[in-house]
Amino acid sequence: MPHDGDLLQTAVIFLLAAVLTVPLARYLQLGTVLGYLLAGVIIGPQLLGLIDDPQRIAHLSELGVVMLLFLIGLELPPRRLWVMRRLVFGVGLLQVVLTGGLIALVSALLFAQPVATAIILGLGLSLSSTASGLQNLAEHKEISSPHGRLAFAILLFQDIAAIPLIALVPLLSGHNAQASGAEGLQVVLDVLLCLAVLIISSRFLLRPLFRVVVRTGLQEVLTATALLVVIGTAWLMSLAGLSMALGAFMAGLLLADTEFRHELEAQIEPFKGLLLGLFFISVGMGANLELLRASPLTVLGLTLLLIALKLPLLVMLGQRFGQLTRAGALRLGMVLAGGGEFAFVVFQLGHEHGLFSARLYDLLVLVITLSMALLPILQSLVQHLQGQPPRPEPVPEEYCPVASETPRVVIAGMGRMGQIVARILHAQKIPFVALDTAVESISFSRSMGHAPVFYGDPLHPEILRAIHTEQAEFFIIATDDPETNLKTAELVRRLYPGLKIIARARNRKHAHRLMDLDVLAIRETYYSSLEISRHTLLGLGLSPERTDARLRRFQRHDAGLLAMEHLIYNDEIKVQQTALEAREELERLFEADRQEEEKAAS
Repeated sequence: MPHDGDLLQTAVIFLLAAVLTVPLARYLQLGTVLGYLLAGVIIGPQLLGLIDDPQRIAHLSELGVVMLLFLIGLELPPRRLWVMRRLVFGVGLLQVVLTGGLIALVSALLFAQPVATAIILGLGLSLSSTASGLQNLAEHKEISSPHGRLAFAILLFQDIAAIPLIALVPLLSGHNAQASGAEGLQVVLDVLLCLAVLIISSRFLLRPLFRVVVRTGLQEVLTATALLVVIGTAWLMSLAGLSMALGAFMAGLLLADTEFRHELEAQIEPFKGLLLGLFFISVGMGANLELLRASPLTVLGLTLLLIALKLPLLVMLGQRFGQLTRAGALRLGMVLAGGGEFAFVVFQLGHEHGLFSARLYDLLVLVITLSMALLPILQSLVQHLQGQPPRPEPVPEEYCPVASETPRVVIAGMGRMGQIVARILHAQKIPFVALDTAVESISFSRSMGHAPVFYGDPLHPEILRAIHTEQAEFFIIATDDPETNLKTAELVRRLYPGLKIIARARNRKHAHRLMDLDVLAIRETYYSSLEISRHTLLGLGLSPERTDARLRRFQRHDAGLLAMEHLIYNDEIKVQQTALEAREELERLFEADRQEEEKAAS
C-alpha cells in the first residue's frame, strides 16, 4: 500500500496536470476530454514518468463513469425511458449489429484475423465512450437536443450489450466452452437477483433511509448516504458480473421519481466531475507511446479507419431512423464514432483468453484512446464549418463568492427584467441577492454599482443554501428560458414551501404551468402591450379617462379568463372555445361601455 506522502504527491500531480491542460484544451475549443487525456499522457510512465503505476488508480477512476450514469438516471424517470424504448432497443441494436458486423468483416478480409477474433474485435469497437460522449454533449449543451437524445439511447444500449459481449469472449475462445456456458447462465441468474434486490430496496429501503437522514439535519451524513447508494449499487452489480455504470444508471432511474432526486444530484455532482476527469487521465496514462513512436502511420491509419467505418453508419441511422437533419446526424456521428471504455474490458478479457496477441491488444487500446482524443478536434472543425455560437467568456474569480448578507429577496436571472427589479430594490435599500450564469450580465450589473450579483445556478440546491434562501421572503425568477423558470420554481417550491415565488412567464400556457406550482406568473410582454395600446388609443382620439377605463376593463376580463383557462389548459379544444367566447364577451362589454358613455354625454 502506498505511503501517505506518495498519496499526497500523486494527488498534487493529478490536480496540477488537470489545471494546466484542461483550461488550455477548453480555450482551444478541443473539449475537456482531450485535455484530461493529454494530462494523462504527460504524467504517465512513458513520458515524464511522474506516475509509474497507472493500474493503482484504474478502479477508483471508474467511479467517475459510475456517478455520471447515476446522475443521468436521476434525470430520466422510468416513464420517459419507456417512451425511448424504440430508440434504445431499435436504433441502438441496429448500430451495434451493423457497426460490429462491418468492422468484423473488414478485420477478417483485410487483416486476416480469425473469425472469433474478428467478431469480438468488431463488437468491441462498435461500442462508443459513454463518458466521453455524454461529457461532450453536456459541454455543448446538446443532451436534450434530438441528436443528443439519440446518442444517449445508443450509448445506453451499448452499455447493456457489453454484458453478453463479455460473456461471449470465453465461449468464442473455445477454452472449456461447457464450463463457460454454465458460468454464463449463473451470471444471468445473478444479474436478475441483483436487479430484484435493487428494485425492492429502492422502494422499501432507500426512501425511509433518506427520510431518517434528512431529519438529522447533518449535511455530511446526507453526502455519505448519497455516496453509499451509488457506490453500493455499483459494487452489487459488479458482484453479479454486470456493468457497474449500468447498475448505477438503473439505481438513478429508480430514484428519479422520489422527493430526494434533486438532493442526490447536488451531493453527487462534485464527486462526479473530479472522478470523471480522473478516469480520462488514467486512459491517457495507459497509452502505449512506444508503439505509437514505432508505428505512427499504422496507429493513425487504423484510428482514422475506425472513425471512417463508424461515422457513415451513424449518420445513416440518425437520418433514417432518428429523423435527424443532416447536420444533426453528423453531430451524432462525431459524438459516437470513436471507441469506448467498455472495449478495454472486452479486449483485456480477449487477450487473457488468447484471442488477441499482446501487440494487437496494445494496438487496439492505443487506437481507442487516440479516437477519443481525435473526435473533439474533428467535431470542432465540423462546427466551425457549419457555424457555431461564440465561445463563452470564462468566469472571473471575483464573481464566484456568494454574498454573506441575509437577503429578503432572491433574484434568479439578471437579464432585462431582473436588472429592473434589482435597481428598484437597491433604490429602496432592500437587501437582495441576484444569481446569473452569464458573465456579461454580471459584469454589466456590477458596473452600475456594488450590486450583490454573483455567478451561480439557481438549479443547484447547494447554491440556494449558500445564499440563505430559507431566510428570504420572495424568490423572483426572471431568466429568459421558460424551462429553466419552471425547473427553478419546482425546486424552490419543494425546498422552501413557504417562500413567495414570482416568475417570468413566456406566454399564457407557460403561466398556467407556473400557476400549478402556486407561483405568481407575470407574462413578460403583458404590461408593455397594455402601454402600447394606451398610447395607440390616445393617438386615435380617445380621451385619457375613457382609455384608462377600457384598459381596466380589459385587465379584469383577462384576469378572469386566465383563471378560467388554467382549469382546462391541457384541453386545446376547450381552450380555443373559451377564448372565442371570451373575445365575443369582451366586444359586448366594450360596446355596452360605449353606449353608456354616449347616453351620459347626451
